[in-house]
Amino acid sequence: MTLNLTALHPASTTPAASTDVAGQPHPPTYAGVLSFMRRPYTRDLTGVDVAVSGIPLDLATTFRPGTRFGPAGMRAASVQLAELGAFPWGIDPFDHLNVVDYGDCWFDAHNPLGIRDAIIAHAREILATGTRMLTLGGDHYITYPLLVAHAEKYGKPLSLIHFDAHCDTWPDDNPDSLNHGTMFYKAIREGLIDPARSVQIGIRTWNEDFMGVRILDAPWVHRNGTQATIDEVLSIVGDAPTYLTFDIDCLDPAFAPGTGTPVAGGLSSAQALEIVRALGAVNLIGADVVEVSPPYDHSDVTALAAAHLAADMLCLMRNQKLQRHQRM
Repeated sequence: MTLNLTALHPASTTPAASTDVAGQPHPPTYAGVLSFMRRPYTRDLTGVDVAVSGIPLDLATTFRPGTRFGPAGMRAASVQLAELGAFPWGIDPFDHLNVVDYGDCWFDAHNPLGIRDAIIAHAREILATGTRMLTLGGDHYITYPLLVAHAEKYGKPLSLIHFDAHCDTWPDDNPDSLNHGTMFYKAIREGLIDPARSVQIGIRTWNEDFMGVRILDAPWVHRNGTQATIDEVLSIVGDAPTYLTFDIDCLDPAFAPGTGTPVAGGLSSAQALEIVRALGAVNLIGADVVEVSPPYDHSDVTALAAAHLAADMLCLMRNQKLQRHQRM
């Protein structure tokens, strides 16, 4: 006996994935393809404004692994965000911003010395089309090769807005090392970012040398509030081309337990979202959300926070696209 699978599962009951990069498909929240915010999976970047891609790396971690599962975790957590208009924006971000899920960067995990160049090549391929990148990590090392490609595209040095519990500027003069605590030491030494026009928010680990970057540590944010933090960030980066990186361990472990190096005393989800949402004046040329480790998560709270942050970054990019068109 041969089962008629078409009869058992007629096409009319299983909506096909949308191939249109504009607009918003509406499959059930609990079903369908787990792309980021239900964007179509494609590597055709014709007419695309932003490519969301994952870099499932956890070989550079210094404590708990698991961030190789971060991109998948954020994609799964993002499905409910595709169901309604974006809060508090009151918009569908995809009404004017064409976004696709580009899939994941491929690299040979058994050849660590090739990972840096593989990520750079992945980013170059996307950026060469004029498409911007929103990247889902992966441990925080991935930001270093992403900065290499973005600085090539937009000119160096870039400004950096960096949310984290750790400054990631500990010394490391080995060009081949994979270490998620030394990327910005290398980026500053190589002139990829300008420390005088960069800022790190939520820091609560010590370093003898912060390399000239303005530190708004977690106690500073708690004492002075989100509006003072926003004002300080905007005054530091000005109108320079700016890369935004959000390490989820910037959040207190109460809000983001699923990460590799949690540190008590961090920002709340509400604080972080309020700050990110207020960065509309920043000349944002790329962004990432990193260090989500689903094996250490509880009820997906870390992945949910990360997905919300990434969705807000897309809203920023949507509004900035409209502003650019209005100035033309």
